[in-house]
Amino acid sequence: MVSGNLFHCRKNSWPPQEYIPRNTLQLFDFDSAAPPEQAWRRKLNSHANILKEFSITFREAIKMVRLGVRLWSYVREEASHGRKAPIDPFTRGICKPSASQGVPLGGMGSGSISRGFRGEFRQWQIIPGVCDGSPVMANQFYIFVSRDGGSKSYASVLAPGQHDGIGKAGDQGISSWGWNLGGQHSTYHALFPRAWTVYDGEPDPELKISCRQISPFIPHNYRDSSLPTAVFVYTLVNTGKERAKVSLLFTWANSIGGISHLSGDHVNEPFIGEDGVSGVLLHHKTAKGSPPVTFAIAACETQNVSVSVLPCFGLSEESSVTAKEMWDKMVKDGQFDRENFNSGPCMSSSPGETLCAAVSATAWVEPHGKCTVAFGLSWSSPKVKFLKGSSYPRRYTKFYGTSERAAQDLVHDALTNYKRWEEEIEIWQNPILKDEKLPEWYKFTLFNELYFLVAGGTVWIDSPSLDTKIKKNQSRLTNGEYNKATEHKVNGKVIEDTAMLDPQKRYEDVGRFLYLEGVEYIMWNTYDVHFYASFALLDLFPKIELNIQRDFAKAVLSEDGRRVKFLAEGNWGIRKVYRDFAATGDMSFGVDVWPAVRAAMEYMEQFDRDNDGLIENDGFPDQTYDAWTVHGVSAYCGCLWLAALQAAAVMAIQLGDKAFAEWCKTKFLKAKPAFEEKLWNGSYFNYDSGSSSNSKSIQADQLAGQWYTASSGLPSLFDDAKVQSALQKIYDFNVMKVKGGRMGAVNGMHPNGRVDESCMQSREIWTGVTYGVAATMILAGKEKEAFTTAEGIFIAGWSEEDYGYGFQTPEGWTMDGHFRSLIYMRPLSIWSMQWALSMPKAILEAPKANIMDRIHISSLSSRSSHSETVK
Repeated sequence: MVSGNLFHCRKNSWPPQEYIPRNTLQLFDFDSAAPPEQAWRRKLNSHANILKEFSITFREAIKMVRLGVRLWSYVREEASHGRKAPIDPFTRGICKPSASQGVPLGGMGSGSISRGFRGEFRQWQIIPGVCDGSPVMANQFYIFVSRDGGSKSYASVLAPGQHDGIGKAGDQGISSWGWNLGGQHSTYHALFPRAWTVYDGEPDPELKISCRQISPFIPHNYRDSSLPTAVFVYTLVNTGKERAKVSLLFTWANSIGGISHLSGDHVNEPFIGEDGVSGVLLHHKTAKGSPPVTFAIAACETQNVSVSVLPCFGLSEESSVTAKEMWDKMVKDGQFDRENFNSGPCMSSSPGETLCAAVSATAWVEPHGKCTVAFGLSWSSPKVKFLKGSSYPRRYTKFYGTSERAAQDLVHDALTNYKRWEEEIEIWQNPILKDEKLPEWYKFTLFNELYFLVAGGTVWIDSPSLDTKIKKNQSRLTNGEYNKATEHKVNGKVIEDTAMLDPQKRYEDVGRFLYLEGVEYIMWNTYDVHFYASFALLDLFPKIELNIQRDFAKAVLSEDGRRVKFLAEGNWGIRKVYRDFAATGDMSFGVDVWPAVRAAMEYMEQFDRDNDGLIENDGFPDQTYDAWTVHGVSAYCGCLWLAALQAAAVMAIQLGDKAFAEWCKTKFLKAKPAFEEKLWNGSYFNYDSGSSSNSKSIQADQLAGQWYTASSGLPSLFDDAKVQSALQKIYDFNVMKVKGGRMGAVNGMHPNGRVDESCMQSREIWTGVTYGVAATMILAGKEKEAFTTAEGIFIAGWSEEDYGYGFQTPEGWTMDGHFRSLIYMRPLSIWSMQWALSMPKAILEAPKANIMDRIHISSLSSRSSHSETVK
């Protein structure tokens, strides 16, 4: 735990008073309208610099030329079938990435839309695997103010007009609107899953405005957290002496990003719902046979707020109602005609035509009075269809059905339930936010890194199980039979494989969950990266985490006879499985996955080339560092193998598989001294046991196995002196010798203090690995070094002096801050730090005695392989 006197000096704290005058904050001191004390903040007029992508050196290019040729051929082959390759470094998006992101909208797994800190809606991911970063500039909020006596009036889009295509003279489209907001007195405050935008006298000097963005991301709530919806609550405070008529406007294009609005056959229609919720439905016909999408934009009518709509307008001169005419109508009247609600569905849009809709909410605000206006947005795409044709119902359809009109019910429920959502979010967040022992930057960065669970291409389906039934011909994962590992006696009871792998027989169905490795690497649930990121799911949505593990276990035991062009290693799941098993205490989960655990362990035995108990690497990058060659025994893989042996042994004992526990312990007792002999050099573990120029490099991730062992409540793999020495070496060299610790931990560092530049990845700083190293330091009692290490990621990625990676944290960056792979899964490992700070009760209350000592080795367990069924 963090000691009480470490962090009273609050570094990298951004108190709201530095951005907003105290008197303005006091005006918003009700109904959650004021931004929180801890948040990521930006002024709306901040420059959103273009981000710089990494480039490989000439030496690296020569080494990777064969890989490049194979990858190019694969990309072309996929394109010939109308598909996008999972990794395509040769194609760049039209929209260059910039430092403009903010909190994304909606819950998990039903498609996502991000909203930049200046108010633009961007980063569209409605269709799985497709991400369009370009903002749709027709999607905006606006304000129109007039006061009694007519002496003052104001009209403006509530976003700075700092975008291409705005400002064209004579334009009938968005350039005809009043882009009058400078942004110098307006600020953005982000604390995922909420965000606040405060307009301090812009555009009306006597009107203070707070917009609160709320999405239903609620830990342990497996219903509401799946909903594709968001709410925008405007709080208006009139500081003037005259009554003000204020009209807020929300416009939305019938688009799912990019140029989809031009494809035609889109239809809008108005609706009047229950509880005063009224608005417009926008039915979008997607291209290429993808499932249709329906948006709903709405506002909530109250005693003081009236709602009106304009179901259809366009952005060109040929439109029946142009964007300019819409704007002029609002400037003149502050609302639309009431009879628009009776207009019914509009004509389908023609190809090349942009169809938009608008919802207006009008209220009178008395002098020194306050008023609240709420808008809602939802989208309904009930089927998720993958590029190869498989389709599944999304999770939210379990509660709302598959009708295209579910969007109306979603937006209604959002507008009537958002206060409850906020209460639950605050109950979750407040214990961390109010912990005086934690650094301020850590508190809000911890929550903000969770953006990836919404914006990381997540897919949450309502299928009880994917079509991965175990075939009768189980693959024999070792030389010879698998020893019938799908039929086990666990605590004396024989359990057949079909029962063991049928989730419905034993646990609550929360659907199936996928998340991308990154928006540039279109691969779901990439297991070696999930290894780091899974702490977030285990802590906040443990049933999802257990289901991911179950699905992976089924995949291990399933046979696919097709030839493929990749090598999958099976050992890295064992530690994760035991950690989840120990943390949840879910015995049925342990029973479900045990056959796969045994299969993976026994499969890996073949990589022990010299019978020393350790697995050896084969002279190529065969682990998560997939461009960093390894020879012989390596610190990373070897340490993970030791952790896997220990975890499997302990799990075997708890499940009654004593013979396999003995086999694992025998291997462990043989492998540990061999590992230390081959790699320990007196102060840290060498990178590998080979003789290459980087074999003695200091790898930041050398204690990955120790990290998971300690996180699972298991005994330390090594004596404390070795752990302390290795961590101090990493801190002194990989962290502090890189710009004074202000960038994170570089992956590789030579013992002479020079960065290991043997390959692209050795010289990179990986954000998720740095968080994992910091968690390992916390578990070893080195809290000060831990937070200094992790703070480097904050300074480089999130702070005001950063490179601009907020809400798009990349896999890593180079020494000059150039990124590789934005919006990446691994940085969710910051939650491993919180896991280390607040271990779950099940682990803390576990017996402290070394359970390995309870495993008594018989003479039979000395054989090199375990080939008999447990009886």
